[in-house]
Amino acid sequence: MTTATERVGGPLLLGVRHHGPGSARAVRAALDAAEPRVVLIEGPPEADGLVRLAADADMRPPVALLAHVVDEPGRSAFWPLAEFSPEWVAIRWAVRRGAPVRFMDLPAAHTLARREEAPDESGPGRGDPIGTLAGAAGYDDPERWWEDVVEHRGAGADPFAPFGALGEAMGALRETPGSDGVGRDLLREAYMRLQVRAAQREFGAEGVAVVCGAWHVPALRHRTTAAADRALLKGLPKVKVDMTWVPWTHRRLARTSGYGAGIDSPGWYGHLFGAPDRPVERWLTRVAMLLREEGRIVSSAHVIEAVRLADTLAAMRGRPLAGLTETLDAVRAVMCEGSDVPLALVHDRLVVGDVLGEVPESAPAVPLQRDLGRLQRKLRLKPEALEREVELDLRKETDAARSRLLHRLRLLGVGWGEPVKARGSTGTFRETWRLRWEPELSVRVAEAGVWGTTVAAAATAKAQADAVGAEALADVTALAERCLLAGLKSALPVVMRVLADRAALDADVGHLAEALPALVRSLRYGDVRGTDTGALGEVALGLAERVCVGLPSACVGLDADAAERMRGRVDAVHGAVGLLGGRAAPGAGLRPRWLGVLRGLAEGERVVGGVRGRCARLLMDDGALAEGEAARLMGLALSRGSEPGEAAAWIEGFVGGGAGGGMLLVHDERLLGLVDQWLTGVSAEAFVDVLPLLRRTFSAYEAGVRRTLGELVRRGGAPAVAATGVPGFAQELDRERADAVLPVVGLLLGLGDGGFGEADDRLKGGGVVYGGAGDGDGDTGWGGGRGDGRGSGSGGGKTAAPLGGGLVGVGR
Repeated sequence: MTTATERVGGPLLLGVRHHGPGSARAVRAALDAAEPRVVLIEGPPEADGLVRLAADADMRPPVALLAHVVDEPGRSAFWPLAEFSPEWVAIRWAVRRGAPVRFMDLPAAHTLARREEAPDESGPGRGDPIGTLAGAAGYDDPERWWEDVVEHRGAGADPFAPFGALGEAMGALRETPGSDGVGRDLLREAYMRLQVRAAQREFGAEGVAVVCGAWHVPALRHRTTAAADRALLKGLPKVKVDMTWVPWTHRRLARTSGYGAGIDSPGWYGHLFGAPDRPVERWLTRVAMLLREEGRIVSSAHVIEAVRLADTLAAMRGRPLAGLTETLDAVRAVMCEGSDVPLALVHDRLVVGDVLGEVPESAPAVPLQRDLGRLQRKLRLKPEALEREVELDLRKETDAARSRLLHRLRLLGVGWGEPVKARGSTGTFRETWRLRWEPELSVRVAEAGVWGTTVAAAATAKAQADAVGAEALADVTALAERCLLAGLKSALPVVMRVLADRAALDADVGHLAEALPALVRSLRYGDVRGTDTGALGEVALGLAERVCVGLPSACVGLDADAAERMRGRVDAVHGAVGLLGGRAAPGAGLRPRWLGVLRGLAEGERVVGGVRGRCARLLMDDGALAEGEAARLMGLALSRGSEPGEAAAWIEGFVGGGAGGGMLLVHDERLLGLVDQWLTGVSAEAFVDVLPLLRRTFSAYEAGVRRTLGELVRRGGAPAVAATGVPGFAQELDRERADAVLPVVGLLLGLGDGGFGEADDRLKGGGVVYGGAGDGDGDTGWGGGRGDGRGSGSGGGKTAAPLGGGLVGVGR
């Protein structure tokens, strides 16, 4: 085992586990004891000039070194560092003492040129050497073994002892046949040995400290010639790269990183590294604070009991100190009452965490990144790792500028924010965004830098290029909408020219129908965002006219899938025409023409059933069908001469779940009766064919609607065609139910002083009668009643004159 005296004549090799707080503490102790003149760290040498930024007060880990190819920013690699990473501790130690820091790994110029080659992890222990050692020690969890032998280990007398022991263990692993370094590892270790030799020549053998992954320590001890190492590296491909610091997150540390050493619990490791003493007690106190903030009742007694339970579990399991497993078991049992739901919150917020690092403004960055940072500070829109929602009022200048920035970034492929449906408002002046900054977005910004040096210029150039390269008309209309949302006035002329050309050449009605809604939605933004949409409106009207002309023929001879797509297009165009028809001329005459197209489709014999039913429903919702006409269309569609499949498709189009058809059937029993009559008349063979379509239609209804429909059908519903009376009411009067309300009605009319008997005597005499609109026996409003139940009176009258005891009702 290597000790301080045995190290004479060679470099100090500190083999570590990346992102291990125990290794970080041991590295700090070993550097304090050895006081080397230079520190070599596993990492890309191109980052040597960035080390000075580690001393900047604005540099707060977790951060990462980002390397990307100059001409292809998407080809990139990260080297993340947390506060508890041994490499970061070594960098800070050297910077504070003025010692040089040099990265000694294979240059990123070679690494990124060989990115297509996957690392070989076929040997025993190469993929996960810590897991192999843990298995040899009888542990089934590598994290638990590492905690027991390293993280929970107290400071010893010899600061170099743990590195010697770990190096010997890795040496034993690499002696296993097939486990010695292969492929990329051989290249990296050859380059590392060359850098160690160069440092020894410059600073002396005893003045060099090396911080690297423990797996590489045996290879660095292995004696080879410099000529052999250079021969191994000769002829490697190379590309031009740029390096910088970027913010990182604890959540990203939980994944496999550039060091190939993702950890499951970065928040827990950060706590172990930062806690000065009593880490379990401090951790459980943080857990209690989090649960209290979420409204759970957690007292100091819960914390005390959880600490006792965690210590007891550790003693029973033979562990030197309660680890993450024991603390989580204690939290589940004591603070969460056995539930995993609040425990999942603890794992997400504390065990992993949402810490986002910061880098100083002086760090190298592409001009686009600097402009984005300036806008973020100006608009007070700070990037955060924790997901949050932001509501924007576009009538306010700052919120409108924030909206434009987020839309421009989305157009550039930088998905910092995603628009979500606003709660409690349907106005176009309000937007809701879900924001979350991920480290990979720094790469996206670097990639977008090829389009311009500012966010506005880059988004404009990208929109123009996308318009020219768009393949479908719908893509161009969607792009026009995004340009309006992003406030890219300079890009609109190019987009509109391409849009007009594509619209003139595209004869596919389906494409036109898909393109129109986005185009019409864009017309709304001129009101709130101050954008001139005159040219856009002319193109939209032209598209709408062409859809009206070509849609009838496009709805003939469709199969089931094509019919479903066409139904969606008809819905979208209907909404778009509604917006266009509400604008000033020349769009004023569009809506009547569109309704005429819908009527033609609803009555067309060759039009597929689903489209006919949907058109009939749209007409009825718009009030374009006379009373009883919807029932007539349904009766025709469900007649015995119709194919059962077509009839079922018509039903789906007319009362499909997404159209609120369930409530329509509940409140109009004539239509329900028609459906019931048709369904009971379908043959057994045809019923099997139409059942899946009907189940899909009615299963989309809410549970309460389905239950009400079932009750209506169980008691017989309504006849197929109601002869007289108000739709939704029974033919016969239920006198028992009517008499039950007489006492209350008497009080309302002032016929009694609260006693029910007097009111009953004066009101009973012929029952309660409601006159129907079509039988001449009633009129709208209050009228006079007679004992024979025939109401009469005028629509405007409000005089209740009981003659013979009949109660006046509302006639239709």
